[in-house]
Amino acid sequence: MRRVLAPLLAICLLASAAACGSGDAKDEKVKLTIGLFGDFGFKPLYEEYKATHPNIQIEERVSEFAAHHQNLTAHLATNTGAADIEAIEVGYISQFTAQPQKFHNLLDRGAGNLEGRFLPWKWQQGLSGDGKSLVGLGTDVGGMAMCYRNDLFAAAGLPTDRDAVSRLWPTWADYVKVGKEYKAKKPESAFFESSGNMFRAMVEQGSQGVYDKQNNLVVDSNPGVRAAWDTAVDAIDAGMSAKLTAWTPEWTAAFEKGSFATIVCPAWMTSYIQTNAKNASGKWDVAAVPGGAGSMGGTHLTLPKQGKHAKEAYELISWLTAPAQQAKVFKATGNFPSTPELYSSPEITGFKKDFFNNAPIGQIFSDSAKAVKPQYMGPRTGDVFTTIGSGLGRIENGQQKADDAWKQVLSDVAKLK
Repeated sequence: MRRVLAPLLAICLLASAAACGSGDAKDEKVKLTIGLFGDFGFKPLYEEYKATHPNIQIEERVSEFAAHHQNLTAHLATNTGAADIEAIEVGYISQFTAQPQKFHNLLDRGAGNLEGRFLPWKWQQGLSGDGKSLVGLGTDVGGMAMCYRNDLFAAAGLPTDRDAVSRLWPTWADYVKVGKEYKAKKPESAFFESSGNMFRAMVEQGSQGVYDKQNNLVVDSNPGVRAAWDTAVDAIDAGMSAKLTAWTPEWTAAFEKGSFATIVCPAWMTSYIQTNAKNASGKWDVAAVPGGAGSMGGTHLTLPKQGKHAKEAYELISWLTAPAQQAKVFKATGNFPSTPELYSSPEITGFKKDFFNNAPIGQIFSDSAKAVKPQYMGPRTGDVFTTIGSGLGRIENGQQKADDAWKQVLSDVAKLK
């Protein structure tokens, strides 16, 4: 009998514990990769998750915003290289929900039970066109505000109290008017960092953006797009722009230098300001955005079918996007929850930040998120905004006149179809 049992025992030790009927398959080590653009504030959460899931290892792959989405497009086309979990920003989500066959359908994994967690329009953004496949679970939303330097406003003789500042610019035309007053007093300083950012905010506040619901580009036919362009050009002509491109080293350094007075400020932007302007605590504040509410940015977490560990990856993203974790991320980084049950929670509404002159940012962004009227995002919305931003940049840098830049934008956008 010992001669029979000994080799069986050896086989059992070499095989998995589950295969031998002793132990548990969840003890097997599983490495999950997660592809992100920038810091999502997840790292402390990974440690918390691993405390109750000791078999899980998590590796972030972080790349620049545009490159991340370009790389994911290539990975899906070649069927190789994607992470177990991939983040997709709202400007690109329709491009990928149009390819549901490339992703695990989260509805098949029980995600339908989670729908009540999310803003209805945030949930809808993650669905395929026919509504049969859920490609991603929402992380944050980009409810807009306007961040401003109260010290620079004071130097220009403008109000500094956030409520008084909010009253200065009920419309974008008023915002440009205030910018002209600012430049008259402080001609050496820019009023904002980039006309492209301002343009995107104006367009995303409209009932229609750069696509209609049939995925037709409407850059040329939507009067709101041209009105936003003209307003941005007016601001450029008045010398208000710092002519910076987001995420570049020059853009990052400008926060610390105090090179500009205002920036369109979705909730996630507060983290970038605080990180890049470490010596400006108390000098930044938060006011209402011109033109009313709007949403800029926000992300979904998806599971490409290339991933090796779909079950464990789904368990992780369902945990990361739960209200408790979204609240922790907001307080740590500023990424605002897509879970509306938190918008009336004292944990969120009572949250303030000393860095922003003790502004009640929890209440400000809760009010903004609740007021958002969702806008349809076409398949290449992100690329369209990048193309238009480049056109405005050519005007800023004196490379083109406004009319010529607009003509080139329309030509370049048409090639994105």
